[in-house]
Amino acid sequence: MTNPILNSFLPLFYIAWSDDVLTEKEATLLQESINSQDWLTKADKKELLSKINIDNPPTRTELLEWKESIKKAVNEDSEEESLTDIALKLALLDDPKISNEKLKPLYFYLQNLEKSLGIISNEAVYAFKETHDTITSKYSTEATFSVEKLTEILDGNQAEIINTVKKVISRPTFKYETSTDIEVYREKVLKWCKILAKEGLGATAYPKKHGGQDDIEAYFSIMETLSYHDLSLVIKFGVQFGLWGMSIQSLGTEKHYAKYLKDIGSLKLPGCFAMTETNHGSNVKSLETTAIYDHKTKTFTINTPHKLARKEYIGNAARDGQMATVFAKLIIDGKDHGVNAFIVPIRDSKNNVLEGITIEDCGHKMGLNGVDNGIIYFDNVIIPKENMLDRFASINSKGQFVSPIASDNRRFFTMLGTLVGGRIGVPRSALAAAKSALTIAIRYGDQRRQFGPQGGSEVPILNYRIHQRRLMPYLAKSYAVHFALQYATQRFVKRQESEMQEIEALAAGMKAYSTWNTRDTIQECREACGGKGYLSENRFDALKNDTEVYTTFEGDNTVLMNLVAKNRLTEFRNQFGEMNVLSLFNYVVDQAKTSITYKNPFATRNTDENHLIDSEFHIHAFTFREKEIQASAAKRIKKLLDSGLDSFDAFNIAQHHLINVSQAYLERIVLEQFQLQVENTKDEGCKAVLKKLCQLYALSTLEKNASWYLEQGYMEGVKTKAIRKSVNQLCWEIRQNAVPLVNAFNIPESCLSAPIVTKQ
Repeated sequence: MTNPILNSFLPLFYIAWSDDVLTEKEATLLQESINSQDWLTKADKKELLSKINIDNPPTRTELLEWKESIKKAVNEDSEEESLTDIALKLALLDDPKISNEKLKPLYFYLQNLEKSLGIISNEAVYAFKETHDTITSKYSTEATFSVEKLTEILDGNQAEIINTVKKVISRPTFKYETSTDIEVYREKVLKWCKILAKEGLGATAYPKKHGGQDDIEAYFSIMETLSYHDLSLVIKFGVQFGLWGMSIQSLGTEKHYAKYLKDIGSLKLPGCFAMTETNHGSNVKSLETTAIYDHKTKTFTINTPHKLARKEYIGNAARDGQMATVFAKLIIDGKDHGVNAFIVPIRDSKNNVLEGITIEDCGHKMGLNGVDNGIIYFDNVIIPKENMLDRFASINSKGQFVSPIASDNRRFFTMLGTLVGGRIGVPRSALAAAKSALTIAIRYGDQRRQFGPQGGSEVPILNYRIHQRRLMPYLAKSYAVHFALQYATQRFVKRQESEMQEIEALAAGMKAYSTWNTRDTIQECREACGGKGYLSENRFDALKNDTEVYTTFEGDNTVLMNLVAKNRLTEFRNQFGEMNVLSLFNYVVDQAKTSITYKNPFATRNTDENHLIDSEFHIHAFTFREKEIQASAAKRIKKLLDSGLDSFDAFNIAQHHLINVSQAYLERIVLEQFQLQVENTKDEGCKAVLKKLCQLYALSTLEKNASWYLEQGYMEGVKTKAIRKSVNQLCWEIRQNAVPLVNAFNIPESCLSAPIVTKQ
């Protein structure tokens, strides 16, 4: 540079060019900034502008020359030095007589320019340090919090039952079954289930007078903890004690409880839950199995009218189940009274299939082969009247259908709503599988060394920024989902009738959100372990294959997300339906204020580090996205309806939009609950690390949705770029706590059972 003070621009120019490319927007920002500075001469401006001409970028040789010049001003031993500090030292190297009067405004000018470009100063400095690789190689695990205290926070009031289950599944008899013989595997899973039943764990949710503890929250904790072990066991356990037993508890009455629950809880009476049909999976209302009532004999005849009305994919059906809760259309005197539930025997006590019942084995599956899924056909099977689960509907002494709920629709959805617990248990089970995968991958990344500085030691692969980028956001998201699922569980446990629709939508959404997260987490963890992750002994194949179906059972995720969206739009419509002219005016004014406050040029381009990690900014950005997408979806559907389309076609056209409504709602719920947990955490060490994880979850989600925020004018490119760099920085900072953070899950070593990792 002809003028020594212009050298102060070199570090910033170098970073701008070396970060992928200098974008047109960045070039324009720099050009406008330089041209606006009165202290620069016309010649100075021309020289500076020549360095940022995107039509004539610096060559690789020029960039290397810039870097060598800049390195002369770098203090290798300082970890506090900023990019602006180096810039000023660079100017002084060529002209030590530059006055403080010139340097002071230059310092603030360059700092503001860095922020406008989204440059994280303390990270950028490492690009010029010879010891950058050495710093990378020395960076290691160093817990800044008490692992035991964080485990206590994660377990909460369920610590006692969680520890009980961990002790049981750590016994030698729970050693993983390695036989490829499907019958050997199924027998082992049944044996494990019997042990759990003997320990009293299966009946936990049932009433105390019928052998249980009347504790549904503990049941969910048992399901989640068992999921650190074999997932076939979890599903077998869930089918027997959850779907089969709780369908009796939720849909039946005291006579059914007294007759069945104790034997179900002890596994003396194995059973299944026969809802899904070949022709109708998610569309329960259209099931075709019939239950025809005969008042003379006071019996029902259960029948499969054609092949595609068979009950399919029924857990416990292929070899162990003796009874089934069967969902069928109730028909009285030729009139269809909708889907109801009935107890139907399918085998005798010696496990012989009963007359009128045909059962086929679904055979080998992608995973969960310890569960005996089967297909059931009913050929005019006669059952007594008392086998109808009659909590919400029954047949009176005159042979008439009666129900305390007059509306057929409301009765149907009330019946299904009692079974929403499955959509709490499944996402919690999925989360445990994700935690197992993260524990294996992060511990392995901390131990596995590869490459390193010339002449130095090899470096743990977890020290590489890209490896951190692969795993740390999933670690943060798993913690986020953990606290959100605790919230969903509490909402369900303490539910009131008036809020059931909202809770059902929350459970459905969290089921989809958690299981999709598990699918993606396990895949990334497998890849992060390279070839070792492909070996069955390291458990990724079991985790991956066994959780694959989680995205489609207990409701296909995409269908569930549509259900969530319709619930949100109904609430939105109700809100506006109740608004008078004044409240509607106030709503519009509030929206306008929001736009003025958060969509002004300063806010959309604000790259200040404190702003980017601020929880208020995060929750506002998430809430803004949720409200905007919800409002735009409502307007879109109304426009389609006004154009003459019926509601089915209108919702079909807008389905992609509806998924975004649900996604934005769930992301806001998850962040809200994570922030609340951080706020309520008293231990300072745990609070600090949870805060960083929460920031990483928020910023990585904003980064994922960056294109939407850019389209809405909520952010500009410099801000989304700065967010990306903040995500990188948080991944780097969390790395030192990564192993302690997965150790806080406190997964039994016998359950991890992966030779590539050892306890640390």
